[in-house]
Parts: sequence; structure tokens; C-alpha cells
Amino acid sequence: MNSIEAALKERIKELTCLYEVSSILVNADETNHEETYSSIAQSIKIGFQYPKDTEVVIEQGTFSVKTGSVKTDKKLTSAIQLFKKEAGTICVYLNKTELDFLPEEQPLIDNIALKIGDYLERLAIKQNELLLRQQMEHADRLTIIGELTAGIAHELNTPLANILGFAELLRDNLSDHDPAVSDVDKIIKNAMFSREVVKKLMFFAHAIPQEKKEVNIIPVVRDALDLLDAAFKKEQVRYDFYTEQDPIKLKVDAVQLTQIIINLVINAIYFSPKKGLVGIKITQQDENVVFEISDEGPGLSPEALEKVFQPFFTTKPTGEGSGLGLSVVHGIVTSHNGSITAQNRPDQGALFTVRLPKDEYAIK
Repeated sequence: MNSIEAALKERIKELTCLYEVSSILVNADETNHEETYSSIAQSIKIGFQYPKDTEVVIEQGTFSVKTGSVKTDKKLTSAIQLFKKEAGTICVYLNKTELDFLPEEQPLIDNIALKIGDYLERLAIKQNELLLRQQMEHADRLTIIGELTAGIAHELNTPLANILGFAELLRDNLSDHDPAVSDVDKIIKNAMFSREVVKKLMFFAHAIPQEKKEVNIIPVVRDALDLLDAAFKKEQVRYDFYTEQDPIKLKVDAVQLTQIIINLVINAIYFSPKKGLVGIKITQQDENVVFEISDEGPGLSPEALEKVFQPFFTTKPTGEGSGLGLSVVHGIVTSHNGSITAQNRPDQGALFTVRLPKDEYAIK
């Protein structure tokens, strides 16, 4: 075979390789990157001049695939770019140092890296569009529910205040030994519970105005934990509060920050076993202040993980939870341009993570 025929054969192999890679990416399973990269690596190996002595390594994110054992440092490398940032690499090795790469082989892997980058960008855009659509649908539902709950809360507020006020007056006029005292106490208890539900409805519906000021959040969190001291003792649950520094300044509504901490910690106390530990941790990461509330309870079911921030969803027995606490927290966090996530810890229990931006105008 003369040199022209050999060169032509190599060009055909390279074009075939590019075609195969394009086909692999078009038909790729979006949930199985490892299989996709393994197929691409094999195509690259076959497309090079010395396939038996060539090994390919592709690394991207948490994935790393290779065609075989690498025995030398002789390689060609090309970066996989995702939105102009390096997101991985393609490395092609020659296991025999006496062999050389063809000049056309570097442009070949550069083209393949570009195709992988384009594929990853399309996936990212598709996922972002889906997430945005879900967020918009969720926001529409919350807006409708918010308008309804605001009206309900205002209508219930006055009669509940009257019931509670008259019940307390009646209680003051009864002796401790009066048989009616037990019934009146039940009225007061249930009226107070209903009032708390109304208050949560008003928070959820943003009927209570925000007042954001720059504050040191550490005393705010400590004060919230002091308010919950009796709840910790009653349920025989311990807590550990950790912060890497004090002060940590943040522009927030201090009352609503207190509401976030109290709701998340009360939830953690409720699901904690006796002598269990609730963790409250505050750190600074990049542009965010991060709050982590953890417990040692049974954790969250798959259904709870999906619906935990939806209004009126609760895993507590009837009468012990309104299903609004975490919805209120979600609404407050969102109104501060922050984010909140729920997940199960690897060992035991649940972990809620709140991120509030240091820049109040940042969108997370």
C-alpha cells in the first residue's frame, strides 16, 4: 500500500469515527453517561492509526472511562467545554513510545470533545427548561393557593380572636375545681392551635409584610433556640449549634428568619428519638450563608421528599400538624431569593439545607 492509499485509509477511519461519535450522541441515553462515553472511547481507539497500541481515557464530571491499561505518558489531550468552562478531558495514549501520533489525530479528538460539549450543553438547557417550567407551574399553583388562603386567614382571624378572648374570660371566672374548667381549657387549647394555623396561612400568603435589615444572624438563631429550650427538654432531645464565625451579617427579615429556624427545628425535634441529637450548623459558602438542620429520626420517605414543601402535606397524625410549616419556610426562603432542599442523611435522619444569598438581589 503506497503512502497516498495509507493516508486515504486513515482519513476514512477518522471520518467514520466522527460519524460514529455523532450517532452515539444522537441516540445516547441521557441517564447513562458512562455507557455513552465508553462507546465513544472505543470509537476513538479504532479511529486512530495504531488501535492495538492506543488507549483512550474520557473524564467528565463524576464519570471516568478507559479502554484499557495505560503504560506510557505519551498522549494527546483535548478539553471538553461546557458553556466555555472545562468540564472534562479526552486523553489518547500510545503504549509504545517508538510510535507517533498523526498530525490529524489531535484535530480529531478536538472535534469529538466539541461534540461532547455541545451534547452536554443541550442536556443542560433541556433540564433547565424543564426545571423552569416546573417552577412556573408550582409558582402558579402557590399564587392561587396564596390568594385563597389570604382571604380565609383574614375571615377566620377575627372570630378566632373572639373565641379565644371570651374563653379566657370564662376561664378566669371559674374556680379550679369547677367541672367546666376542663372543657374551657380544651376550647382555649384548640383556639390557640387554630390561631397558629391562621398565622401560618398569613405567612404562606405573604399577608405579613417583610422588613429586611442587615443583622448579625447568630444572635437571631440563638434567640430562636432559646425559645425552643422547653420543647427540647419536654421531648428529651439534645441539640448542637455550630457556627464557624460570629458575626455573620445578612440582609433578612429577622422575624421571618426566626420563623425558618423555629419551624425546621420543631420539625427535627418531633421526628427525633429520645436522647436524639438535632444539629444546627451555619456556614458561609461562596456567595451564600448556609443553614443545615439535621435530626436522627427515621428520615423521609420518597413521597415525603417529593412533597415535603407542598402546602397541607404532612406526615404527622391528624391534629398534630397543619402541613403548612415547611410551606411557610419555603415561601420565606424564596422571598429572600434563597433555596431550600430536603434529603436523607447517609447514616440516619433527615437534613434540611437553606441557602440565603449574601447579595439580596442574587437569584439562586
